[in-house]
Amino acid sequence: MKIWKEDNKVNVRLKYDPSMIKKLKKIRGGKWDKNKKIWIFPTNKHNDLIKLVNSKKENGNESKEKRLEQLRQLLVRKGYSPKTVKNYLNHLNSYLDYSDNAVDIMNINQYLLYLLEEKNLSHSYTNQAVNAIKAYLKVSQICSYKEVMKIQRPKKEKKLPKVLSKKEVKRIFDVLNNEKHITELMLAYSCGLRVSEVATMKLKAIDSERMLIIIKQGKGRKDRVTNLSEKMLKQLRIYYKQYKPKMWLFEGQKETKHISTRSLQNVFNAAVKKAKINKDVTFHSLRHSFATHLLESGVDLRYIQELLGHSSSKTTEIYTHVSQKSIQGIPNPLDTL
Repeated sequence: MKIWKEDNKVNVRLKYDPSMIKKLKKIRGGKWDKNKKIWIFPTNKHNDLIKLVNSKKENGNESKEKRLEQLRQLLVRKGYSPKTVKNYLNHLNSYLDYSDNAVDIMNINQYLLYLLEEKNLSHSYTNQAVNAIKAYLKVSQICSYKEVMKIQRPKKEKKLPKVLSKKEVKRIFDVLNNEKHITELMLAYSCGLRVSEVATMKLKAIDSERMLIIIKQGKGRKDRVTNLSEKMLKQLRIYYKQYKPKMWLFEGQKETKHISTRSLQNVFNAAVKKAKINKDVTFHSLRHSFATHLLESGVDLRYIQELLGHSSSKTTEIYTHVSQKSIQGIPNPLDTL
């Protein structure tokens, strides 16, 4: 952006930038000269234009590392989990690489279109990118609230959870010979745990006296309690006698560290393949199956919500759409012909 005085006027030349053009229009009194391809302002607007140039320089000179650090500090202050902090920083880093460190609404919307059309990424992934970028805009105050609202967020996809039948869950357990692997998957299913919750489970979380398992700082930094079945306790004792873990229930290669979520995913994927289950399922399907099977057994939706740690009952209600009990109870009109 270049500014110079000429013939009692102030001339402005800049590369096409919708956000800067809007700011120029807000100064008022300027006109676009099609022939010279410059903006022309009265001389009394010179100081306002200089301030605009300086603010653009400050924004443009901010290094990518500084932008990422600003976002990291905000997320840590707000108590986001380390995993979410890492994901948000990765999203902002990818955007800044795409936009060559430029931050404006036009570039942001182009980036979102690039994720959806060229990278063919999901709406949920793109929405998380929006959340990360918006969080940075909030802390940096580069854009006004009205401008931030112009970010075109894609509609949230409504996908049904991928559920295994009880027979399929049993087949997965039956094909496993390793007691550690059996315990990992059995615990995930019997308590409706997320993969990260299984990985970071500590020995002291198991309360065999009260037949409870305490999940510390789950998703959303929430503690919750779930029930411990007799069968699960028996399996845990078999596992403990063989492996004798010290702090983490499932230790990694080093006993001072817990097992990784990737290792757990690999165990599950191998078991599904060995059990010859031809469904597109993931480790999280054990949690979905737990909730669905409870619902089919007649357990109240409110209790299932508590066991899963859902903040809203609407999140838990999705299992009513995949429950055999509710679907099979509907008479099919074909059978009445």
